[in-house]
Amino acid sequence: MSHVLEPLSPPYPPAIAEILSRYPKGEDDYLLSLFRVFANSERFLKNKGVANLLDAESPLTIRQREIIILRVTANTKCEYEWGVHVSIFSRAAGLSEDEVRSTLTPDPGDSWNAEERLLIRVVDDLCEHARIQSAQLGPFQAAFSKEAQLEIMSLVGHYHLISYVANSTGLPPEPMAARFS
Repeated sequence: MSHVLEPLSPPYPPAIAEILSRYPKGEDDYLLSLFRVFANSERFLKNKGVANLLDAESPLTIRQREIIILRVTANTKCEYEWGVHVSIFSRAAGLSEDEVRSTLTPDPGDSWNAEERLLIRVVDDLCEHARIQSAQLGPFQAAFSKEAQLEIMSLVGHYHLISYVANSTGLPPEPMAARFS
């Protein structure tokens, strides 16, 4: 199967190298393949590659953000990004192994509290219908501030974009990443 884009390898053109220097890196200065795919376009890399939605000023907790990201990437069958987030962020977000596994199932079960179950249903609605269905709308508006509501919708959209890029480029899982079971 051929893929749309391949990850760039060093040495990078100077402008690309400068932008990539601001991207998060792993051990031994490892740069994720996804970020190196973004490097095929300086404009994309600079403006759209990684939205500023995972910062400390977010109205969402890290746990809420990771639930959203794991559910979106599971829904889009993006093993690459799901695995990166499971391996790097799930423990910091306080997610149990059962909760992580349940993000891959149609019915995530009872391991979540009521607000988290609502959040998962909202993510599923946005992924399937590109809107929040009426059954979830009132509870969603009551449970989350307007800022949080916008952040949730933005994260769902952003991680669809990430999934499209990772899936279309056929990125293999990172060496440290979890895998779909």
